[in-house]
Amino acid sequence: MAQSPDSKTGLAGVVAAAKQAPGRGLPPVHLWHPAHCGEIDIVIRRDGLWMHEGSPIGRAELVRLFSTVLRKDGDGYVLVTPGEKLSIRVEDLPFRAVAVERLGEVLVFTTDVGDETEAGPEHPISVETDPETGEPSPSVQVRADLWARITRAVFYELVGMASVEDGRLTVRSGGVAFALGPVGAGVE
Repeated sequence: MAQSPDSKTGLAGVVAAAKQAPGRGLPPVHLWHPAHCGEIDIVIRRDGLWMHEGSPIGRAELVRLFSTVLRKDGDGYVLVTPGEKLSIRVEDLPFRAVAVERLGEVLVFTTDVGDETEAGPEHPISVETDPETGEPSPSVQVRADLWARITRAVFYELVGMASVEDGRLTVRSGGVAFALGPVGAGVE
């Protein structure tokens, strides 16, 4: 018996669910609670490259589609459809913030998959510092519990926008002050 288009599973099901609402925003993955169906061999590498079965996913449109059905649950990162939940592996954070622009009082980040995020109370900027090397590890919340690693070039742009407040380099966005790091710690 042939499967109906609505009963696709695995990679085909993920693609079908991601295409569900083109041009109308993100699919409502927070409302989908299907049974966990196992793993799919997709890895989002530390450098932001999406891999499937050991090969790069070369089509940016396909990566964008997958990113719209990505969710982080208590048991890790999953691609979710109304009928399936498949675990994937993420080496660092799922997205990269590859651009930042100041629009009035707001910093707007653009990710490597095309999301735009306004930093503020709902989408904070966080900077963790490696205790051994002192290397900053900045990120910004994109949606739900999905974060983007702020690339080095974008972080330098933020540092250039920063002012010194209480001995820390600080940027403001959406009425919130975000500390980038202490003055003199290699981020000035």
